[in-house]
Amino acid sequence: MRIIRYTDTHMKQDSLITLPNPHLRQISKKVGYIDEEIQELIKRMEAITLDWESSREHEVSVALAAIQIDAPIRIVIIRNDFDNKKDKTFHALLNPTITKYEGDIIEDFEGCLSITDLYGKVPRYAKVRVKALDITGNEIRFSATGFLARVLQHEIDHTHGKLFVDHIKDSPSAFYELNSEGILQQLDYAKDIQRSKILWGAS
Repeated sequence: MRIIRYTDTHMKQDSLITLPNPHLRQISKKVGYIDEEIQELIKRMEAITLDWESSREHEVSVALAAIQIDAPIRIVIIRNDFDNKKDKTFHALLNPTITKYEGDIIEDFEGCLSITDLYGKVPRYAKVRVKALDITGNEIRFSATGFLARVLQHEIDHTHGKLFVDHIKDSPSAFYELNSEGILQQLDYAKDIQRSKILWGAS
C-alpha cells in the first residue's frame, strides 16, 4: 500500500493521475484500520480536488476516489453541497458498497477529474442503497437518489477500476466536450473517440 502524506508542501492538481495511466484500472483494497495516515490521505484528497477546481471557471469538483491520486484504497470523498462552489467541505466514505440498485435507469452528463476535457451521457440507476464506514469506523447505511446517486455510482466504480467511459464505449452519441463558454458539444465518435489511445489504450 502506498502511503501519501498530507505534510507534502505542494498539493497541486498534477498529483491526480489521468488516462491513459493504467493504475486507474486497479481494484482498490479495503481500509482495514483507520489511523492518522488514512486521515491525512482524506485531507490530501480534499486539497487536490479543490486545487483542480480552482483553475476551472465552468466546472465544480464534486467527488474523488483515492485511486485517482494513485492510492489504491477504497476511500471516496463527496462534496457536501454540489450547487455551491463556495462550500469547500466534503464527507468521506470508507469501503463504500452499493447494496441495492433501484428505480429507472436515467442518462445524464458526467465528467471525471481523471479524464481530461471529456464528458459523457451515462446511464445510471436513479436510486441506490449504500453501506460504508465513516471516518470514525462506524458503519453507516443510507439511500441516495438523483445526482447524489449518480455521484456515488461513479465514485464506487472507481474503486473497482471502472470509469464512466466504459459504460458508453459503444454509444456513438454519448461523448461531449466542454467549450470555452461552458457549453457541452457532441464529439465525432469515429474521429475523436473510437480509436482513442488515451481512452482505450494502444490496442
